[in-house]
Order: sequence, then structure tokens, then C-alpha cells
Amino acid sequence: MTKHLSRLGYCQYLLTSPTNCTLTNFADHVDDMSHDAINRFLRREHMTPRLVWDNVRSQIVPHDDGCIVFDDSVTDKDFSHKIELVRRQYSGNAHGIIKGIGVVNCLYVNPQSGEYWIIDYRIYDPDGDGKSKLDHVRDMLTNVVHHKQLPFRRVLMDTWYAAKDLMLFVESLGKTYYCPLRSNRLVDDSEGKSPYRHVDSLQWDAQTLAHGKTIKIKGFPKHHKVKLFRVEVSTHRTDWVVTNDLTQDSSPAAQDACGLRWKIEQFHRELKQLTGLQRCQCRKARIQRNHIASAVLVWVRLADIARQTKRTLYQVKHEMLDDFKNPSVPMRFA
Repeated sequence: MTKHLSRLGYCQYLLTSPTNCTLTNFADHVDDMSHDAINRFLRREHMTPRLVWDNVRSQIVPHDDGCIVFDDSVTDKDFSHKIELVRRQYSGNAHGIIKGIGVVNCLYVNPQSGEYWIIDYRIYDPDGDGKSKLDHVRDMLTNVVHHKQLPFRRVLMDTWYAAKDLMLFVESLGKTYYCPLRSNRLVDDSEGKSPYRHVDSLQWDAQTLAHGKTIKIKGFPKHHKVKLFRVEVSTHRTDWVVTNDLTQDSSPAAQDACGLRWKIEQFHRELKQLTGLQRCQCRKARIQRNHIASAVLVWVRLADIARQTKRTLYQVKHEMLDDFKNPSVPMRFA
């Protein structure tokens, strides 16, 4: 470390620090570097999702049947009152409404190896940019197709993103989607002979349980059909998985295809537990944006080391020594 803080230096701190990722703790572990100096540095920097892509692109092992997975996560700031970007929103992790910073993430998954990479993300800030989470997903998907040009066949999303406009947009790109529907979504499996019903009230026999059924979702174009599968996730949970791949006739295959979306839940856990993502208490939006970008870059580095050494990210992180001046695993940018 030197007196002149850099992006690399801040990421190195997040990479090496076991639990305490505050600016005060950082200043305590470097020579001639004050808390105010670090704060000023983070207010001047302008780190964007493009920086993450620049660092991860060489690590990706593409596959023609690759999957793009979208989901959002809330960076918990429930005890913060004046941090910019913080808003009340639903957190799946907390199973309720909390105060936090929403981040919509985009992963690329190699279905053959099961490996995954974060390739893009967006900060949910509707007051600042006027965009919904669905808008962010559409923007990132467009970017994957026209700029990143990664090969992929399927788009995997959670129930919240199973919206008509987004599903039709995926189809317009010539891609296949798999996503679960909410139990109260109105659908028709009778070819128009009966009124629309909640998806969880449909009748299933052995044939449709094994091979799925063709349905129309209310609000979609008149002759637009999709395939629906009833998937028993556990004794207490049932998913209704829908896909625009009308040739899919296997419930287990549909479950496997949709199941890859859980990779993003694993990513969310690793990001929050290993990078100090939620530890920054600085008030300014620019510092929060830079901290989030730095945390994602740290995950990219940890994941790269884990793949090379055939260890988990947790093993890589926990085997590090708490030594900021001579780290056992150096941070690295592309």
C-alpha cells in the first residue's frame, strides 16, 4: 500500500479483510492514510459495471447452450437513515420489507460445467434514473446480445420477472425462457372453453405431470401458447414452471433447466458473506456505487482463484491471512 489510494488498493482491502470492511478499519491498517482521504478517493472515483465485465470476460468458458440468469438482491441497510440510494423494498433473504440498496444482477452459466460468472449488474434507483427492475433486465439482456455477444440459448428468471412484456422480448430475440409463475397467475388450459383460472387450481393427471400442458396466460396475444410444468420442489413447495419452448415435453428436464437459476442465489450469498458488500456505511451514492463495484470485483477474483485451485470461495477467503501489507492472495485487474 502507498499513500496514494487506488481502485486496486481498495479492492485488495475488501479481498483480504475477514469481517470489518469500514473505512476506519482500512485507515487503521495502512500507513499515512486517513479515513477522510479514503472517503475523498471513493467520492472521486467512477466505477461502473463495465469494469466488472472487463475483468471477467477472459475467465468465461462459453457454451452454445449457455444460460443468462437474472435476479435482484437487496444490500441490507436497515439500520441506516441517511444513506443515499437506500429505499424500502422487499428482501427475499429477510422475507419482508427492509431498507436497503437494490441491485439487479446478471449471471452467465455454463450448463455443462455448472460454472457461473457475474457479467453485469444495475443499481435499482428509480428516483435517479426512472427505471424499473424490468427495465434494467431488458437493458442488460440487450447488452449481452449486441455487445458482449456471449452464446446462450436460455434466459432464467424468478417469478417477479415473469412479466408479459419481458417474456415476449426474450422471444423476440429468438431465445427460450424458463421461469416459475405465481400461484395466482390466471391461465387457460381449455383452449378457451372455460374461464381463466389461477394456475394452482389447474387439474393434473399422470400424463400432464410427466409431460406438461400447453396453456395461454391471460393478457398475452390471442394465439400465444406456452408450456407449463408442475414441479414439486419439496413437500411444502410447488413451482409452476413456464417456458416458450413448446417442444419441451419432460417435467424433469424442465425442472433441471429452470433449476440452474439457483446459481444466482449462491452468488448472492457469496457476495454478501465474503466481500464486505453490506459493510459500507458512507452516505453518498457515489461511494456506495463504488463500494458495490469493488465488492463485485473481489467476488470475480475469489471465483477465479477458486476455479484454478478447485476450492470453494469460502475456502479461498478463510485461508487468507489478515495481512493487508503482504496479502497471501493479491488482488488483480485485467
